[in-house]
Amino acid sequence: MGTIPKRLLTSILAAGMLVLTGCGSPALPEQRIADVERETVLLTDHPDAVAALRDSSYRLGAAMLAADPEGNQVTSPVSALAALAMLRIGAGTTTAEELDSVLAFPAENRDEAMNALLTNWAAYDGDPATVDDEEPPEEPLLHLANGLFPAEALVLEDDFLEPLAQHFGAGVYPVDYPSGDALDAMNAWVKQHTGGRIEEVPLEPTPDTRLNIINTVYFAAAWADPFDPQSTQTGPFRTSGSVIQTPLMHAVLPLKYVDGGSWQGVDLPYHNGFVMRLLLPEEGSNPVLGEAALAEANGKMDDAGEELVALTLPSWDHTSELDLKEVLTTMGLKEAMGRTPDFSGISADGLYVEGAAQSANITVAEKGTIAAAVTQISMAESGFAEPDVEITFDRPFHYQILHEDTGMPLFLGTVMDPSVS
Repeated sequence: MGTIPKRLLTSILAAGMLVLTGCGSPALPEQRIADVERETVLLTDHPDAVAALRDSSYRLGAAMLAADPEGNQVTSPVSALAALAMLRIGAGTTTAEELDSVLAFPAENRDEAMNALLTNWAAYDGDPATVDDEEPPEEPLLHLANGLFPAEALVLEDDFLEPLAQHFGAGVYPVDYPSGDALDAMNAWVKQHTGGRIEEVPLEPTPDTRLNIINTVYFAAAWADPFDPQSTQTGPFRTSGSVIQTPLMHAVLPLKYVDGGSWQGVDLPYHNGFVMRLLLPEEGSNPVLGEAALAEANGKMDDAGEELVALTLPSWDHTSELDLKEVLTTMGLKEAMGRTPDFSGISADGLYVEGAAQSANITVAEKGTIAAAVTQISMAESGFAEPDVEITFDRPFHYQILHEDTGMPLFLGTVMDPSVS
């Protein structure tokens, strides 16, 4: 395949620059797409690969939660998974092997399975801007968007662009990083696709930035059985170090329920196939569950029967910022997150991941839930190889000038104080 993106990026989807509503809003970037049709894939076409991606998302989620086991957290494993799956398309050799091993990506049909999930979720798609934050929609709205923001001069490989268009529906938005316009363009795109709940990307471009891979997820839904605001009362909530007073919602509902011995769990339903799964560990236990514990709890909850449950649940409104590169490095992506990975499938320019981050927020109240997340993978052009060893001559040292063939020392010396002649 060639490496001329101009041939692929031929379809300008907007005649002019789209502008967000509201005075002073920055213009959205022009979107270009590869000259490849989006393929329709169903969940039933690759069930094993879809199941593997579900396991991958929980592996990611467990690692993301473990990054801050003592604080309030909201993360989107699906958003991180989508961004990393796009990155994986351009990985080669040992970098690809490491990504597959650490993230437990399916050995086959990875992109097709991601396509199947996105196709399935498209049934719930809508415009986040239409949602009233005070009145979550009775019909769940789930909106995902994938975007690629390359530097205008960056040559992207056809074999990278084509699967992104075919399976991810990813828009390509060439931007001018040196001018600063790229940040405004990315912020406008994220703001649009999260209904304004997230207004900025978590990572600003650096002088070396050449590409950003971005995914957004937006979810809004009313409870199938809303809580009665009249039943909400201030009550005690025991934190790790004290007891606070907070609004507590109350309801008696038939819910899927499990007593897991060291935890209790319920599924609190929205409409049309979505639920909030709530797991309450025994008193004194940390609610951050590892991958194995999550898998065990989810297995039991999936098979649970209904009980009439008297439920007391706090409302909450949380925001999180996560250094995803640190999380992924801790998981074992040493090469993929290092300075010398093989992302030659993206571009021949020698790109590496200079930063990866996620911003997310969630509001849970009597009527329902609204949540949004953005995952960003920022890539730069590598100017040098990552060193294996670092040595700093910041104290007295010895030196020699040798003739290599004979080993004869032409000069020997020591440097005790380089500032003295």
